[in-house]
Amino acid sequence: MKKKHIVLLLINLALIAGFGSLFLARLNYEFLIYVGVIVFFLCLIGISIKKVDYTLGSLVGLTVWSALHLAGGGITIGEGRLYDVMLIRLSETYPVWRYDQLVHIWGFGVSTLVVFSLLTGTLKRPVENPIALGIVLVMAGLGMGALNEILEFVVSICVPQSGVGGYMNTSLDLCADLIGAILGLLYIRLRYLRDNGIQQMRGG
Repeated sequence: MKKKHIVLLLINLALIAGFGSLFLARLNYEFLIYVGVIVFFLCLIGISIKKVDYTLGSLVGLTVWSALHLAGGGITIGEGRLYDVMLIRLSETYPVWRYDQLVHIWGFGVSTLVVFSLLTGTLKRPVENPIALGIVLVMAGLGMGALNEILEFVVSICVPQSGVGGYMNTSLDLCADLIGAILGLLYIRLRYLRDNGIQQMRGG
């Protein structure tokens, strides 16, 4: 494991220990489940890191996502959670743009980058059909967003008093996931896919 990976691992462990203790003290079972999910994926990445050429950007992005997610449930603003804070009111009809949607955009943009890391070893150089690749990456990122909504549904069943939200929240989350996946694709196009080829990913 490289030095940069060790640094990111220590940051993630600090986040898990700090917020995990906070959620345990508050008996916040909803976010204790999410801490368990983060631990699972952290272990999964640790096991596969020698076989998958994860970009540094994807690993840093995942770490930031963990921090944003845990802070959203652990930090209180007034009488509510950070997750419920309206950052910029863009609509009088729909509750956008909230911190929750920011986290979804970031998270599933990063997920799209992770999928690209997983696929890189099988991609031809140069990429023969960048449009098809773009569609696959965006749909994969959005698919991860859908999987997240299923997880939230399971959490809402296990913890009836959770703050998951209803149909409107799920729909807005999926819209934010799509925006994030498209932004993730744009980042990949600018950073790694140039002149119809694949740039070297190491260190990026």
